[in-house]
Parts: sequence; structure tokens; C-alpha cells
Amino acid sequence: MLLTKWGEALDRERPLPEYPRPQLRRESFLNLNGVWDCAFTRENAEPYEYDGEIVVPFAPESALSGVGRALMPGEYLWYRRCFELPEGFNAGRVLLHFGAVDQCARVWLNGQDVCVHEGGFLPFSADITELLCEGENVLVVRVTDDTDRSFRTRGKQKLKPGGIWYGPVSGIWQTVWCESVPENHISSLFIRPELESGSVEITCGGEGTVRAVIDGGAAFEFAAGEGALLKLEDVRPWTPETPNLYKLELTLGEDRVESYFALRSVGIGEDRRGVKRLTLNGKPYFMNGLLDQGWWPDGLYTAPSDEALAFDIAAAKAMGFNTLRKHVKVEPARWYYHCDRLGMLVWQDMPNGGGSYSAVTVSAPLLTGAHSRDSKYGKFARRDKRGRAEFREELLDMVSHLYNSPSIVMWVLFNEGWGQFDSDALAAAVAEIDPTRLIDRASGWHDQGTGELRSIHLYFDDYKYKPDKAGRCVILSEFGGYSLPVPGHAVTDKPFGYKKFREPDKYRRALTLLYDGQIRPACMQGLAAAVYTQLTDVETELNGLISYDRRVIKLAPEDIKRIIAMPGVI
Repeated sequence: MLLTKWGEALDRERPLPEYPRPQLRRESFLNLNGVWDCAFTRENAEPYEYDGEIVVPFAPESALSGVGRALMPGEYLWYRRCFELPEGFNAGRVLLHFGAVDQCARVWLNGQDVCVHEGGFLPFSADITELLCEGENVLVVRVTDDTDRSFRTRGKQKLKPGGIWYGPVSGIWQTVWCESVPENHISSLFIRPELESGSVEITCGGEGTVRAVIDGGAAFEFAAGEGALLKLEDVRPWTPETPNLYKLELTLGEDRVESYFALRSVGIGEDRRGVKRLTLNGKPYFMNGLLDQGWWPDGLYTAPSDEALAFDIAAAKAMGFNTLRKHVKVEPARWYYHCDRLGMLVWQDMPNGGGSYSAVTVSAPLLTGAHSRDSKYGKFARRDKRGRAEFREELLDMVSHLYNSPSIVMWVLFNEGWGQFDSDALAAAVAEIDPTRLIDRASGWHDQGTGELRSIHLYFDDYKYKPDKAGRCVILSEFGGYSLPVPGHAVTDKPFGYKKFREPDKYRRALTLLYDGQIRPACMQGLAAAVYTQLTDVETELNGLISYDRRVIKLAPEDIKRIIAMPGVI
């Protein structure tokens, strides 16, 4: 069993104690992570006795949960814990928050229904004020998870993992916590930067007058529920090289929250030769990135500590990368905060769903070059109308949930045809909520010939840049995948990878030839971005630049930085 150094140091009673929502932070905070009772049943009724313990927020399949057992389709996973509110905690209303529960959750407090939530990647909350008791309160959560046996979003989870597919993750996998708010409080916050005018638009949910203080200085007042455009005296653009953040304090009546924002813009424009490029703050900017799965050997979906969560981002930055493509997973809010403060661009994937994928459909563009229309629901395992509706709702919820993070510059709707459908209509729906970011409708293949991006995956052939026939900006959104096992730091000696190496020197030479011979020349010609596969090893997929346990960076960061550098190409 592989453990990270942070997993070895885990405090079972106080795992992940940090405030989980940096962009809407209050002093009121009761963390409910730690040891809970748990039970697995076949019956849809709370067990009379719980037969074990689980460390929340780690999935039962993970080592750090203390369980090490998968939740199977047809089973129920039950959680229970007791808690008391600190004296003076209740300021009017008490809210219960779940960062994420995979896949379907029902919650009770003191025997009374609280809420039901479906979908394994997004947060949900409930007002529990009327259900609270004096003294001890009993919280119960029931979870079901069909993993890849239903239409629901699942990312890379499979009940029978292997290669690029990983094992199942179930149950509570992000922080559970309570906070108290006044009756009238800031219920939502949307922040839209306007770099050209040196302004920021802020919209707060609630009733009455909101007072905003920026960087402890300039103060503004505006009506809740209405967008207010605030002019900044000091314009400091955000980039990966200069990740400038503004502190924001908001007050509505007795409610006070802390937040932050940044000024940056992203788009597509022409370079001095008339070639379409991705732009950051109005200037061509090559997004030099890594595919990032966000899996951990001891915590699976859940990083063993906040320090571990930030480690991956800082390591990628030290290796010279400026972009991470968060692959078919939504991270806890603190991960995006670390990207914001450290300076890392993010391409955010929507987790994939749908029925069982047809190998013919998924591989056809790779073998024949033919791309199918994604209105053919049966071909893409999307016949289930409810599944399509649920995916659309979760996609739009994800965009709204992550809207304020300045590091996110692109939404990726579908990957390699996995559960793809109606990508043009979904892109339009996303753009209606967020017209400020780029949208990759179909990363890899089953390109519909629309949108502003031509998004290419290439693993088995040399890459040679070709302008898009439709005149779109060209990005290489996956490539590479070279594997190098590190003895003692891998879960298998039979690795998956697109090119396999056993000696570090040969691995280094291959990476050097890849960037020297293919990526840099393509960038000179017009390639606008490149995302190498990948940041870390994951299970049997050993093509990361870092071992799965994060203990070994396979090449010295300064060597990788030299290999991938793109000096003066645009």
C-alpha cells in the first residue's frame, strides 16, 4: 500500500481542518470531519447497530478512511455522528454544508429529513435550524453509488479498473461543516473582473445594502441582488507570473464575509503574423500545461491534507508549467484557491457520464479520422433522457459554483466522446452563464466543426501542426503519456503508458526530443497550447512526471523546465 507523507501524518480526529470555502469565508465554522460510525447494508433502512468507523472525508475505498471496502451497486452506505453546537454559535440560522458526496445522498438530523442530493462532484447545503436540539444532535447520511453501472457522472471511476480507468470512489469525500448566519445574509456571490476598464462587477444575494471594502481601503455601497461595477484605483493584472489578488470584505447587516478576486481576461486573438492564439490579458499567451487527474494513493479523490493539495500545483509550477487541465473531476474549493494564489491557469473538465461506452464510437476518429454527430444519442450511450438532463444541470451548476475563481480560463465539456451529446447547445448554455471564458466543446475527437477551438489529442504519432480548416485556434489538449516506473513508489510493475521507459536517461532524452522535435516547432507555426499527460502517476497508469505517492519527481524540476520552455515563440 502506498502512502504519501501527509497520509502518514494524518490526524484521524481532525483531518482537513481548514475553512473549506476561501471565497465566502465567515468566522462561524464548525468542522464535522473526523471519525464517524458507518455501516454497509442491503436494506434501505438505517441499521440498528453500526458495525464500524470511517474517517470523513475519505471514501470507504481509500486507505485513509480506515475501511478499505468498496460500496457496490445495490448497497447502502450509512454514516452517523453526534455533535453539539458551541455556545453562542447560532446567529439566526444554522446551515449544514457537504463539499461533495458520491453519488446519491439522503440526510437526516435527529430523525428528521434534511435533504436529498444526486451527483458526486458538487457541494450542497441545507438550513437545519428548525431541526436542531439542545445539546447533542444526531446526523445520519445514507449513500448509494452505481459507479459506471448507470448514466450518472463518474469521471474515471470503474468497478473493474485498469489502464486509464481507476477504481471506484464513494460516499463523503469533501469536508462536512456547519456555519451560522443572520436571518438576512449574503446568500451568493458572483465576481466578474473587467480588466480593460480596471473594474470589478460584484453581485451579492440577499436583501438591503451591501458594503464592500477592497484591500482594506476603498469602500463601496450597493444594493444586494443587483450587479455593482466598482472602479479600482490600483490596477494589478493577474497572470501565472504575477498572481495578484485583491482582498474583498463584504458586509450585509450583521453578516460579514471575506473573499478575494483578481483582474484578468482570457480570449482568442491574432499574433503579429495573423495566427490565432489564446490570449491572457489581451496578449498572446502559450498555455503550457499538464493533465491533472487529482487522485491520491491513500485518499483517492481526497488529498490527505491541504498542504498536499497545494503541493501538486507548486510542483507543476516549479517544473515550468503554467496550466493544469483538471481532468473529469471537480476539486474542493481550496484547490482552486491555491491555483489562484500560486498562479496556475486551469482548464476545468466536466466529469463524464452516460452508459457503457462503445469502443467503436470512442476509437473511430483515432483509427479512421471520422467524427460523428453528437445528436446520435445511442451511438454515444446517451439514450437516457433523464441522464442528459442531469448532466446539463450539473454542468451549469459546476460553472456557477466555480465562476469566481480567476485561475479558471476554460471549460471543457466532453473528453474523447465519453458520453458526448448536444455539445453546441451545451456550449451555448455555458456561455450564457459565463461569457468571459473559453469553451472546449469536444476535447480529443468527435469534433463538431464549431466553436473557437480545434482541440486535438495525439499519443501514437508525431505531431505536426496544421491550421484548422474552419479557421479556429488549434490546441493540443493531450499528448505524451510516457511512462517511467519508480521501484517502491508504484502499485504495479506492469505499467500502462503510451511509450514505456525503464531508465531515467532514456526517458529524459525522449521528453527532450518530443518538445524539441514536435511541440516547439508546432508552437512557432501556430499551436496555441499543449497539455502533456500527465502530472502524477495514478494506479497502474505510470506516465506521470511525479510518482503516485508524490515522493519522487522523476526528473529534476529544473531539467523539466528547460525541456518544456517556450522562449519567444509568439
